[in-house]
Amino acid sequence: MAPVAPLTRFCFCLILTLMCIPAAQAEPRHGIAMYGDPALPPDFVSLSYVNPDAPKGGKVVMGEVGGFDSLNPHIRKGRVPWQLRYLAYESLMGRSWDEPFTLYGLLAESIEVSPEGDSVSFVLREEARFSDGSPVTVEDVLWSYETLGTKGHPRYAASWTKIEKAEQTGPRSVRFTFNVQDRELALIMGLRPILKKSQWEGRDFAESGIDEVPIATSAYVVDSFEAGRFVSLKRNPDYWGKDLPLRRGTHNFDEIRFEFFGDATAMFEAFKAGELNILRENNAARWDTQYNFGRAQDGTVVKSEIGHQRPSGIRGFVMNTRRAPFSDWRVREALIQAFNFEFINEKLNGGSQPRITSYFSNSSFAMSAGPAEGKVADLLAPFASELVPGTLEGYSLPVSDGSGRNRRGIRKATALLEEAGWSVKDGVLQKDGQAFRFEILLRQGSSENRAIINIYKQALERLGIFATVATVDGAQYKERSDLFDFDMTFYSRGLSLSPGNEQLLYWGRAGVEQPGSRNWMGMDSPAAEAMINTMLTVTDQKDYVAAVRALDRILTAGRYVIPIWYSKVSRIAHDRRLVFSDRLPAYGDWIGFLPDVWWYEE
Repeated sequence: MAPVAPLTRFCFCLILTLMCIPAAQAEPRHGIAMYGDPALPPDFVSLSYVNPDAPKGGKVVMGEVGGFDSLNPHIRKGRVPWQLRYLAYESLMGRSWDEPFTLYGLLAESIEVSPEGDSVSFVLREEARFSDGSPVTVEDVLWSYETLGTKGHPRYAASWTKIEKAEQTGPRSVRFTFNVQDRELALIMGLRPILKKSQWEGRDFAESGIDEVPIATSAYVVDSFEAGRFVSLKRNPDYWGKDLPLRRGTHNFDEIRFEFFGDATAMFEAFKAGELNILRENNAARWDTQYNFGRAQDGTVVKSEIGHQRPSGIRGFVMNTRRAPFSDWRVREALIQAFNFEFINEKLNGGSQPRITSYFSNSSFAMSAGPAEGKVADLLAPFASELVPGTLEGYSLPVSDGSGRNRRGIRKATALLEEAGWSVKDGVLQKDGQAFRFEILLRQGSSENRAIINIYKQALERLGIFATVATVDGAQYKERSDLFDFDMTFYSRGLSLSPGNEQLLYWGRAGVEQPGSRNWMGMDSPAAEAMINTMLTVTDQKDYVAAVRALDRILTAGRYVIPIWYSKVSRIAHDRRLVFSDRLPAYGDWIGFLPDVWWYEE
């Protein structure tokens, strides 16, 4: 057996630990784990990666490229600062980002899963309050779940259809009964944002924009904003949950402010000038060469690299299989072969960034090299006739010689296109008299993506393919991507150490024709859905891991995305007075880390 990497050891140790404990919860508990018990006891003081004595105060100012026209992150319409979904709203349960598949009580003081696993019950904390001081009631909870499930963003709809009954069972208790077998549902029901029912009486929840700021329960409230320019959140001095162990050492800044810019260059200049006091840098080459300005040289700005143990997810250029010729896997593979990753990575990153080789790279969930074996092969076998070549036999991305010519890749791409019926006439790739032309849709301000595409277009021209690039503003980009009005565009999906129901939102066939779904590639695969359903129903952790690895094979060998790179660290430049604990969560710089557990220190 080959040496085991630290991340692999971490994940498998976690898995073995979780496997040893029964799954069903038979009595009210302070927390819940899908496999086993929560790591923290009922009397825990704080999360393991926070400083429970962190001082309160100060201000963090972050930048975003784009704009916004709504403050309601729970509906399909509008562009919303994405951070609001996590900073401005709370749910019955809260996450520890050190424990996959584990939740602890937040608005709820306890959770109870029936011995059969067909229902989950919560008891609300008596002290739970909305920001206006009114108590959180069971009526608010039931209204929030039904409204989100029927009128909210599509991400809430699928799980709501799995609820047979939602009912009040006591003055502060509520129970959800399921109509399907799904081990993750108990956790999902704990993670819906809770809104104030009376605020929306006589109002259309699905149409809310910047004229209505939803009232919620979190430590931060929207204090001021200017559409498309900035939004400022202030810490609520009367926040009801400030003494909860789950909240101790978090929400330390008095103000969190987001400034919006037309492009990344303007945002970087604002950071250099001190208008922002923190900035994530996604480009390794810029990190090494462009952070030598005055404030960095005198120590006012410091650079921090935050490691993590989460999967790479997928980042790259997605092909819309709803449209010909991208419905043909051979064409998709040809376009992947023509993409000279090694050359592009050297040009833009100095060759320092590793390529995403599967959707779960950098984790124990990643598919193994070579043919499928064992339980993975058994799971895929019933679908062998529909799987594209490479799924069962093994698939890997092409590796070029690093030169700009990429002759081998171009030769393979040409052969695949010829096999699919395409040939070059008068310098143009054609089939049945129609030229192979397509449009690459980019969001305004995405300078790195434009640089990648500029190089890629030259390679395509060697095949006789003349792609055009359409750069549109944020509003147009959202409208077009929601309607799947693109041939190819940049695509990014973060994946976690606890993949589950959200996989249906990303790759499920229900999203092929549903506007606003996250299935941008138009993937329609019964095999993928079967793997996801297995993930949601198995009781043995080994079977769960096998199902995720099988799903990874279907996704990767499906050739839906031309993957680019990921980083094993997050790069954050920040004012030296903004600090964080030395003990990092397994997820690293992820939801719940910045600005949640940072603090201001003179």
